[in-house]
Amino acid sequence: MRMRDTFIKPMHPEGIKFVAIFAVITVVLFLFSNLLGWIGVGLTIWCYYFFRDPERVPPTREGLIVSPADGVVSLIEKAVPPQELGMPDEPLTRVSVFMSVFNCHVNRTPIEGEITAIAYRPGKFFNASLDKASADNERNSLRIRMTNGQDLAVVQIAGLVARRIVCFVKPGDMMQTAERFGLIRFGSRLDVYLPDGVVPLVSIGQTMIAGETVLAELNMSDER
Repeated sequence: MRMRDTFIKPMHPEGIKFVAIFAVITVVLFLFSNLLGWIGVGLTIWCYYFFRDPERVPPTREGLIVSPADGVVSLIEKAVPPQELGMPDEPLTRVSVFMSVFNCHVNRTPIEGEITAIAYRPGKFFNASLDKASADNERNSLRIRMTNGQDLAVVQIAGLVARRIVCFVKPGDMMQTAERFGLIRFGSRLDVYLPDGVVPLVSIGQTMIAGETVLAELNMSDER
């Protein structure tokens, strides 16, 4: 790995037009004031940084569920998965990962499996760190049928600043662990509904790395 790669990450194509807009505005600002222009430069660099899309190396052991997003674990609680996914109306352990505007916002599949359902639902734009955001905010839900036949749900939730949920996949797609499946623009949250009986291996406040940090393990015995 080169030292340059440590600081300069590739940008996701979704960010090209936004960086271009920021750059054009920056040029205009320089016509009025050098100070405003340099502020525009800083915002343009931030926009590029927001849409960064670094490579991630997932763990190789079978049965591991990884974080779908960069950020911080904000909630761990029992909750019923979104009704629009058609899953049983039974509470499952939900792990919520909150993404600030400084986190990488490319979302990755928590585990290998088939996308069996995708359901978008419009809603409000409360702060994504709040509990009510799962029920009231705009969201896009995915149901994943894992290789062992169990289902897992992952939900993209728009936040106070986020106004656009992007999903790259469709029902029937076969996904590998940590494969890119979507993106949310400018601050948001990801919820993962673990299969019944699966215990999370993370704590509230823990920093997560999408595609790498282990959320839970399917095959973990009570003794372990």
